[in-house]
Amino acid sequence: MSVINNEEHSFIAPTKQIKTFGDMSSWDKSEAYFEYLGFIHAINESVKGISNSDGSKDPSPAIEKCMEMLDTLDKMIDDIPPIDQPQRFGNQAFKTWYQKLKDDIFDILQKLLPPTHYRAVPEIMEYLNEAFGNSTRIDYGTGHEISFVMFLYCLFRINFLVSTDKAAVACLVFVRYLEIVRKLQMTYRMEPAGSHGVWSLDDYQFVPFIWGSSQLIDNPYIEPQHFYKETIVEKYQNEYMFLSCIKYINMVKKGPFAEHSNQLWSVSGVANWSKINAGLIKMYKAEVLAKFPVVQHIVFGSLFTLKPASLDASIRVPPLPVNTKRFPATYSQNKLENKSSEETNPENQDQ
Repeated sequence: MSVINNEEHSFIAPTKQIKTFGDMSSWDKSEAYFEYLGFIHAINESVKGISNSDGSKDPSPAIEKCMEMLDTLDKMIDDIPPIDQPQRFGNQAFKTWYQKLKDDIFDILQKLLPPTHYRAVPEIMEYLNEAFGNSTRIDYGTGHEISFVMFLYCLFRINFLVSTDKAAVACLVFVRYLEIVRKLQMTYRMEPAGSHGVWSLDDYQFVPFIWGSSQLIDNPYIEPQHFYKETIVEKYQNEYMFLSCIKYINMVKKGPFAEHSNQLWSVSGVANWSKINAGLIKMYKAEVLAKFPVVQHIVFGSLFTLKPASLDASIRVPPLPVNTKRFPATYSQNKLENKSSEETNPENQDQ
């Protein structure tokens, strides 16, 4: 990943460019696809074997600014309570919250970034706008999660965040993001976008399972066969993203874990966290990044482009900027490790 010159780079407002199934061949051969997966791998590597506390030590001023931004969005939820309405799900107050986000987005990002980076705002704002749910359907899913991960990538690309921020981006910023989207889901009764019910990994998220399983690699206390145990979850939920996801699932779903989250439960049969982590990345590529109903909502501009990747491109850990001159059915083990990429009906899946 190359760092751009903010003063010379031509930023553009990103747009949706994957409009048909045929366009998917452009996506999985594009620079955007390889850069995005490379970023997933880079953060995945940076949090291997470390807890949230360890990854959050001595955050940089830029990380602290990111946290202040997310605190602002959190307070907006408190300022816009749900309204009384007949329907149980999809509280209409979320539309008010979302509109305020759109109205304030320039001010929010100008408080986050130094003036030297303001030229990037019209492009990166679209990724932040799309990271918290759909205001028409009042739902949230993995497509919105993608938007936030892309927003984080953009902050590296414009050299606001640098390589030494990688662990804190996951263990502090992304963890805070998860708290906010969960609060949105609970406050406004948001429905999952394109959920497959019991056969999906999770109704709302995917990335925290990837990075969270990396955190647990070689952990001497938490073995795969025990991750769903209540004592383990309660003790370690604040330290590991994977377990915070299990805690949230147990909050919003009732009944035996093996019944309401069968696919996740089956992960407990995999030998170790390294295999789980590798299997989840394969699953993510097949079940999220290869699905038109998700990808059709991704926007592309100058930072994420559909320009074909070079012929020798591969999914790799990209070199993140180091410049410090910046603003101070049951899935068996075999199926998990060899997940196929069969297509699904777009009517059953969205962001």
